[in-house]
Amino acid sequence: MTDYGRSFAAWREAAGAWDDYVRHPFVQGLGDGTLPRQGFLRYLVQDYRFLIHFSRAWALGAAKAGTLAEMRACIVTVDALVNHEMPLHIRICAEAGISPEALEDAPEAPQNLAYTRYVLEAGYSGDFLDLLAALAPCVLGYGEIGLRLSREGATDSPYCDWIETYASEDYQRTCREVGALIDAAVAARLGGTPETLPRWAELAGRFATATRLEAAFWNLGLEK
Repeated sequence: MTDYGRSFAAWREAAGAWDDYVRHPFVQGLGDGTLPRQGFLRYLVQDYRFLIHFSRAWALGAAKAGTLAEMRACIVTVDALVNHEMPLHIRICAEAGISPEALEDAPEAPQNLAYTRYVLEAGYSGDFLDLLAALAPCVLGYGEIGLRLSREGATDSPYCDWIETYASEDYQRTCREVGALIDAAVAARLGGTPETLPRWAELAGRFATATRLEAAFWNLGLEK
């Protein structure tokens, strides 16, 4: 079990669809190597497009932040996405003959549009906590998935580079920092017992919706 903070643990427990996301057949195929390569590449192209919007959402977090520490945490996450995670996509796709230009020009699938616009809408119409709740399932879920698959011995999988990116200490550190950011932001705005407030249920609902959209996103890699 990962330890990404108190808020994440509670939202994860309440999400309902969490296992549908982190143990999706696509994820299991990554771990045991049975996922068809074309399905993985189709997912990767869409995920590259997703990360562009996801980076924008974290940049929006810097504008929504209430303190310099919150701003800094959002900017560090943008750096991790743009300068570390996205280059992995570019490298793997290049090995398969997919150019950076093709990645940039790829049309967004409906699942991608639904998820990214939901996250951005949470940021534009809501506050800093709304945005964090919508962002959390992706960054923290990938950390949980990568760590679990790595521990289960997926080193022989053709997707081990992908798995080890999210199991790596660098990415796990990012997850712990994001979890700490969420806990601190919740405490600063909702106090020490946020679970007793109606606002907490709203945030848990944001997290749950984003979790369902994450699970739907995996289906891109299973389409024929």
